[in-house]
Amino acid sequence: MRVLEALAKLCAILAGVLLTVITLMTCASLIGRNTIGWTIVGDFELSGAAAGAAIALFLPWCQVRRGNIIVDFFTGKAKAATHAALDRLGALLFALVLGLMAWRTTIGGLNAWQSQSTTMMLGLPEWIVYVFMVPPLVLCALIGLWQAVAGFDEAVGP
Repeated sequence: MRVLEALAKLCAILAGVLLTVITLMTCASLIGRNTIGWTIVGDFELSGAAAGAAIALFLPWCQVRRGNIIVDFFTGKAKAATHAALDRLGALLFALVLGLMAWRTTIGGLNAWQSQSTTMMLGLPEWIVYVFMVPPLVLCALIGLWQAVAGFDEAVGP
């Protein structure tokens, strides 16, 4: 789990850097547009692509930290063993969903590559965004599988 956690932390750092760069680019574009009439062409395209990649990059760290929403209205008074079993089941279901998302994102990326689809303003290949999304989705699925099998380290907790 330590390797998965380190990879998840690296993904989160990359996502933070990516969002910082996009934020600075957006600020520069807005300031330029509103002061001297200069703008960064395609800033909307870059922001959208970066946001999608950043969301995928943050998911593994969120799963490691158990940062996903847990609704325990009906299980609030259940035994600790029941909570542990439900947490493992939830991790397994989450891993399956993320595995499905990784598979379908891979298919979408391959389709974008084969069709050579590009963004409208900049003409950037769309498959590049998929390249940044698939590995963290796979990593998140692996983390969920690990948690479903081995349980949760209570020191990490929410």
